[in-house]
Amino acid sequence: MNDSGIPQEGHNKIPKGWMAFFIGVIVFLVVYVVRFTPAISGWSFYKLHEEEMKAGQKAAAAAPADPGKYIGKADAIAAGKAEYETSCAACHMADASGGIGPNLKVALKYGSTPGELFESISAGRPNGMPPFGQQLGNDKIYRIVAYIESLRK
Repeated sequence: MNDSGIPQEGHNKIPKGWMAFFIGVIVFLVVYVVRFTPAISGWSFYKLHEEEMKAGQKAAAAAPADPGKYIGKADAIAAGKAEYETSCAACHMADASGGIGPNLKVALKYGSTPGELFESISAGRPNGMPPFGQQLGNDKIYRIVAYIESLRK
């Protein structure tokens, strides 16, 4: 016979808890792959991102843009001055007389109306003016425009 006296473990069964865990992991992996593989489920983070961006663009387009809404308001001009000193004075000097950037107290190359100033600050201009729209947001830019307009009067 084959009785060697050494314990054999070939006929032991896997404990029920381990078998349940093993089957649970397999079920979880199958469900995960089916739900989150774009080729199978169609789900994609990029689709969600695009939908959020479209919703944000619609909201931005729906909001009325009035770059001149703070012109002449002392509290907005003071806030605009503080933001100007933080974000703009390095290039345009503290008194807006120009340094690396142009003098902001005179007529500007890309326009001097509040709308054109807003566009220059928000989107930037070629040859040196970086865009600040994402960094500052519309409201802070409106206040900076009000401060610049106050320097011209």
